[in-house]
Amino acid sequence: MAWFRREHTPLPPQEQESRVPEGLWVKCSSCKEIIYRKEVVKNDSVCPKCAFHFRISARERLQFLCDSPWEEFDRGLVSNDPLEFRDTKAYAARLADGRAKTECNDALISAVGPMGGQPTVFAAMEYAFIGGSMGVVVGEKVTRAVEKARRERLPLLIISCSGGARMMEGTLSLMQMAKISAALARLGEARVPFISLLTDPTTGGVTASFAMLGDINVAEPGALIGFAGPRVIEQTIRQKLPDGFQRSEFLLQHGMLDMVVDRRELKQTLVRCFRFLLG
Repeated sequence: MAWFRREHTPLPPQEQESRVPEGLWVKCSSCKEIIYRKEVVKNDSVCPKCAFHFRISARERLQFLCDSPWEEFDRGLVSNDPLEFRDTKAYAARLADGRAKTECNDALISAVGPMGGQPTVFAAMEYAFIGGSMGVVVGEKVTRAVEKARRERLPLLIISCSGGARMMEGTLSLMQMAKISAALARLGEARVPFISLLTDPTTGGVTASFAMLGDINVAEPGALIGFAGPRVIEQTIRQKLPDGFQRSEFLLQHGMLDMVVDRRELKQTLVRCFRFLLG
């Protein structure tokens, strides 16, 4: 009977399985290749095998675009939980979790910094903070960034990465759409350039307002961009959607975007666009 019984003998300590340090390797969501993380970071967080664009944080985005360290403003704005909202978890607890996870007080960083030697106002959304959703703080910070750009006559770049309006703040979050759109109308009247950069994902009330109002609308490859998600649309119209629907390349073909730019060429392209708009 010993032929069919496996004897488990412990390995000597020096022969035990070694563990790969966490985060040393990353799996591409597109080509499924396992890639050395440093190789991905060195390539601007773009897969060197298939050019898939990994999501990056708002701070990483600003480090990538700015020539030198930027200066953040309006950092102290925080939500006061106006509805005292609770679902499976209290909204106040979700805000605390978001702050701990991202070291941001809400889902947007507003800053001023040089890009291609040109001082620029940035508003970069942070998806890791409650899905980059837009509540009263995000709406106020974007509006203040727009007003700062108009007041100081600096070009404005808004980087969208959001699931849409924040349901925990109800109608107050929807009001931000109109407030920001009105501020951008005043910016346009002042002839100050505004470029909107749409990244994966940009959906809901963000797409339905400021994300599509740029003088030039730019997107990264493969970004999901739309109002309602494709599954909701299919269930509503009871039809199969075309391949690539709501991806940036599809929107470019149908006239909703001006260009789709690889992240590795993004900074040079944005600098060139701003120089053209500044005349």
